[in-house]
Amino acid sequence: MSSARERVENLQPEIKIIAKNLNYDVALQAKQLGWSKRLTRLVYLSNMRRIVSELYVRDNCHPFKATLLVWIQIPMWVFMSVALRNFSLGISDSEGEFSVREQFSTGGVLWFPDLTVFDSTWILPVSLGILNLLVVEIFASQKFEKSRFQKYVTHFIRGISLLMVPIAASVPSSIALYWFCSSFLGLSQNLLLRSPGFRQLCRIPRTKSQSDTPYKDLFASFYAKLFLRK
Repeated sequence: MSSARERVENLQPEIKIIAKNLNYDVALQAKQLGWSKRLTRLVYLSNMRRIVSELYVRDNCHPFKATLLVWIQIPMWVFMSVALRNFSLGISDSEGEFSVREQFSTGGVLWFPDLTVFDSTWILPVSLGILNLLVVEIFASQKFEKSRFQKYVTHFIRGISLLMVPIAASVPSSIALYWFCSSFLGLSQNLLLRSPGFRQLCRIPRTKSQSDTPYKDLFASFYAKLFLRK
């Protein structure tokens, strides 16, 4: 998935050159044939979509591939959360001497020994919120220019990350623990995929925005946001 995203990014300079040349060719043809501005624009967009689609096929990097994993993860996240809720409340218990709910009630560790009740210390919910915000800020620190829509989406996800804190505090600890582990793995994956050595090992194409010191750059970005913002 990451490889597809990198290939799309590496295609952008070629797409810009093609767009510039196509714009010139269509404008010249429009002048010769007396096309209206609307028709000229439609011809340009139609040809540009076709050319970009051919480039994606050529490099096997359609943007949908980069989001395919998300469309698998979201339903799985929802189903797992509902299943854990049912187990914690005893809704899915089958007949037997020792129910799943009873196993959950003694299956916790540290400050949450009972997975069927919410975390009264708020350690899991707050940790979950911090992890989610870190993932968002790592994405926001990327060095490509973001559209207004992408900025709105980033702010929206920040809000969702904060909203997840009180929600996680009101559900059984089993669900909060699952959400925490899921976010921790997401953060770990984001950090690992920034490692130049790991990317080279996996043969992930290098991009213009890739840094040789990604972790140092992340620290500098976070430090600037927290302490240098006026």
